[in-house]
Amino acid sequence: MAAYDISVIIPIYNVEKYLARALDSLLAQTHTNWEAILVDDGSPDNSGNIADEYASRDSRFKVIHQTNKGVSEARNVAMEQAEGKYTLFLDPDDFFHPQLMELCFNAAEKEGADMVTFTYHHYYRTINKIRHFLHLPDSKPSFKKYVNVKSVTTDNIFDYATEYSHPKDINPKWAIKHCQPCFRMYRTSIVQEIPFIVGIRFEDFPWWSEVLLHIRRCTILNLPLYYYYPNPKSFLLSSNTANLADNLEKSIVAAKKVYENAPEEKKRLWEKRFLNPFQHYLEKKRKGS
Repeated sequence: MAAYDISVIIPIYNVEKYLARALDSLLAQTHTNWEAILVDDGSPDNSGNIADEYASRDSRFKVIHQTNKGVSEARNVAMEQAEGKYTLFLDPDDFFHPQLMELCFNAAEKEGADMVTFTYHHYYRTINKIRHFLHLPDSKPSFKKYVNVKSVTTDNIFDYATEYSHPKDINPKWAIKHCQPCFRMYRTSIVQEIPFIVGIRFEDFPWWSEVLLHIRRCTILNLPLYYYYPNPKSFLLSSNTANLADNLEKSIVAAKKVYENAPEEKKRLWEKRFLNPFQHYLEKKRKGS
């Protein structure tokens, strides 16, 4: 039997401005049987000390300090230590809705799901991008209380998964959108066998592509449970076009290898809904648009 219901994986690097907010969102969870594994990836700021301070107050926080090895290695190290039945990923500049663990855990247990998906709070991210542009302070988040939640459960995740924001061949309400690992909860025994590739950025794409091949049952919650913060210092928002394109190309090459021997129908849908959008994005970046 797992020691915890849920393990939360949090890689940490230069996020002293945001980390307490992320960790406070765990303390605010209505589901309390969790552990959080915080990997201080050689952060030169005060992030490691903040992590240690939370761990000194609550034993559910476990801190690992290491020399800087990148986000993939930080997540891999944490995943090796995870003792929860399920795993969540949280980027340290983001935070959770207070009911995220409760809703995901209950759905997984009720449906026997290997994965439970949710969405991020689009308004919160959009309004803060606008406020940053106008040099205004961040908007305060609001949290709706959810009861009698509706969901869809499927034994074929490829019928619902896509990289498109507005898919034409999937019901948008129940689409499993994008490859960011933070937008779902996973059965730990599955993701512990799928490490992130070290040494590339856009590491989410090949990792998520491989995860898709191992999910037997998925429950979809169309709820904005993740608060995705537009950190101007993040890789995506701070990198130049050439750097983005080079790293994206490496990610595409790695993901293609995952699907070399995949079942034909799954490979076809993955190419249509994930590979093609990424290649189109790469072409735009190469052209400088």
